Amino acid sequence: MRRITLMLNGASVSREVQDSRLLIEFLREDMKLTGTKESCGVGVCGACTVLLDGKPISSCLALAVHADGGAVTTIEGIADGDRLHPLQEAFLAHGGLQCGICTPGQILAAKALLDANPRPTRSEIRHWMMGNLCRCTGYYKIIESIAAACGAE
Repeated sequence: MRRITLMLNGASVSREVQDSRLLIEFLREDMKLTGTKESCGVGVCGACTVLLDGKPISSCLALAVHADGGAVTTIEGIADGDRLHPLQEAFLAHGGLQCGICTPGQILAAKALLDANPRPTRSEIRHWMMGNLCRCTGYYKIIESIAAACGAE
């Protein structure tokens, strides 16, 4: 067991965790933040994407101890109280979700993109989002949602 301390969605958290505890397990089971989804379990689909110090990572591969001293943002942490993040609003308005399994990871990956490049082209959006798979939408509405959120042409 090891004590980790991190900023989780803007709040300081300190917990004892097993050295082998995955970050997704820590988030979903210990912290009860179930917005982060596990789909493939091997880090290739992007459904479990969270931001660690602003960078997208696969929480199904990362150990919770690797977040020690860092800042983790989950889908629960991007809204401002009752006001949804512009990406969340755009996904709702433009149909960028269907079953919802990949949606939190899609939105957090898109947030990392827009934090780094607030005005990406559609080509840049498509390239950035290649690591996040969706089995339902065919990607058109996901790209449209992200483009709408940032005003891309």
